[in-house]
Amino acid sequence: MIRIGLMVGCLLGVGAPAVLAADCGGLKNLKLEASSITMAEAVTTGTIEIAENAPMHGLPAFCRVAGVLRPTSDSEIRFEVWMPEQGWNGRFLGVGNGGFAGSIGYGQFASYLKRGFAVAGSDTGHQAEGTDASWAYGHKEKVKDFGWRAVHLTAEGAKQIVQAYYGKAEEKAYFDSCSDGGREALMEAQRFPRDYDGILAGAPANAWSTMLTAGIGAMQTLAGDPRAYIPDLKLPAIQKAALEACDGMDGVKDGVINDPTQCRFDPVVLLCKGKEELDCLTRPQVDTLKSLYAGAKDGQGKIIFPGFSMGDESSWKEWVVGEDPGASLFLRFVQNDFRYVVTGDPKWNVMTANIDEALQQSREKSAADLDATNPDLSGLAARGGKLILYHGWNDPAISPWNTIAYYKSVEEEMGKQKVESFVRLYMVPGMEHCAGGPGASAFGQFGLQTAKGPKNGLFDSLQDWVEKGAPADDVAATKYAPGEGGAMKAVMTRPLCAYPTVAKYKGSGDSNDVASFVCAKP
Repeated sequence: MIRIGLMVGCLLGVGAPAVLAADCGGLKNLKLEASSITMAEAVTTGTIEIAENAPMHGLPAFCRVAGVLRPTSDSEIRFEVWMPEQGWNGRFLGVGNGGFAGSIGYGQFASYLKRGFAVAGSDTGHQAEGTDASWAYGHKEKVKDFGWRAVHLTAEGAKQIVQAYYGKAEEKAYFDSCSDGGREALMEAQRFPRDYDGILAGAPANAWSTMLTAGIGAMQTLAGDPRAYIPDLKLPAIQKAALEACDGMDGVKDGVINDPTQCRFDPVVLLCKGKEELDCLTRPQVDTLKSLYAGAKDGQGKIIFPGFSMGDESSWKEWVVGEDPGASLFLRFVQNDFRYVVTGDPKWNVMTANIDEALQQSREKSAADLDATNPDLSGLAARGGKLILYHGWNDPAISPWNTIAYYKSVEEEMGKQKVESFVRLYMVPGMEHCAGGPGASAFGQFGLQTAKGPKNGLFDSLQDWVEKGAPADDVAATKYAPGEGGAMKAVMTRPLCAYPTVAKYKGSGDSNDVASFVCAKP
């Protein structure tokens, strides 16, 4: 555990919290166990430029602290803490990462800093692009840092820096992240439930070892037989057919399948009747599409990880099919994970792997540090913590069915009534990976505001749940589009409904207005 080595009063003046709060630079002398402060400076210009990040403008004056955590001899966890100079709301917020991490989420820092939060995050112990896992080769301790240790230690250390700066501890602590950050969020809820009072976890990659093994099956299905590969030019035709089958089921045709659990689209309707064209599929391609929807199977034909949802297949280009069989993001994640984290063999090849052997090896080598699938959240419940999960129904990176499966496992472990008291799940129609897509996908995550204002978003609902005893029931999501002069304008608002309820059109009123819908059982 990180601890302040010297009493703050002795370090910067006894009984003078106001002086301490004003002296940002003095935090450079703060002594933390197994770590060091490398920078402590006041930022008062309203703008900050950080390498490889777009300049951030309109920031309040704040104290920027950076440091390095070294819990082991092979650890080098870079972290930062941003604290508003004035108007601190008394709350601390932890920011997570995406992919294999490797950088700090500065954009999210800015969003929450403007709302008065003290914010912190880390690179989880390495510097790299989000798809690069070569840093893990021969570095077991760095894998632990990435898997669970960095986020936890950052929370501990940042809270002590916050207390040193303001002269008092935070009133409440929150965590907000998605994708690998959603996995980090669940890792915190499961292993370190005292770190955060409220956790917002999006599209969690929590079944890490199984999910990336399942990617072997998906890639072998797509590229193992060139005749079965679905080129990206055929994705629009697939999406059109899926929408024709299921778009209007909620009473509104808007390019969004509102409840994929009720969709019964059969890809065989796309089977080419004669010559192959871009608007039809060959028999091998039909079989591939069915497999992608169904999920990856082991050698005995059992589904080991669920498949993709229907209605936004055009988004599969980057993640799933790529511009050619060897160009998808999914392939890069799978190959890098198995080469550098699981097998330690840089020549490992996804096309020659045996999925059963790979699954066993992945679980043995990486599950203990990277999986966050424990359904026992009794520690979080006992301390009064709250967890909100969300997932876009059209996520092309991580199957939305996986988050539903985890939520149900928590219900089975702890009982439905108990779970309702501290966990909620929201499935977001038409949202892709963490944000974006044909549906309304801005709802308070990462500090994004809805058209109805911040109080209608999921993060503020979480905050109300933690601090007022009840989550908001009128959570809204907004779809934005470019307007005049390049400014973004709201073109659709929809309710977000707590699973298993779904948004249903009332039968009258503007179908782009949240007021025309009600949350109801499917």
